[in-house]
Amino acid sequence: MVTATGGGTLRDVLLNRHPIFWIADPTYLLVILGATAFTLVYVRFHVPGRRGLLVADALGLAFFTIGGTQIAEQAGLPGLLAVLMGTITGVAGGMVRDVLCAEIPLILRRGQLYASSTIVGATLYLLLERAGVHRDAASLAGMTTIVVVRFAAILWRLELPVLSLEETESGTIRRPERK
Repeated sequence: MVTATGGGTLRDVLLNRHPIFWIADPTYLLVILGATAFTLVYVRFHVPGRRGLLVADALGLAFFTIGGTQIAEQAGLPGLLAVLMGTITGVAGGMVRDVLCAEIPLILRRGQLYASSTIVGATLYLLLERAGVHRDAASLAGMTTIVVVRFAAILWRLELPVLSLEETESGTIRRPERK
């Protein structure tokens, strides 16, 4: 429940959209509960592998990101803020879920191409739409990009470079010496 509503709830609060989407239309909660029931029955008979869960997460990430970007766009936000709201919509629910499960959220794991994939996909969606591409086609292209980047990161263990810093005895922060 938290995964499916967390990002959109945060987006709606930041955009001052009231009532929050799932309060305005409880159908969202019914669909979420139905999907949860289906998933519980499914995993009772078939334990999904880690990759299967990551694939499902990538698909949800793509769907929620583009949907959140569209909502921000409809609210009249400029492109950069629409991308930010789409990213928040896509990643915040999973972040809250992971924190509640005492796990390090994917977005906070070293070098992950997680939020980066949403930024690329949401940006592509907006660029295509502003170039005159039909909204449905631009949405599909944005979602596909998010999924492809996530799949590539999962399959080939692609990561962003990470800047390493260390604290000295005097409390200053510096880059570690290369060996």
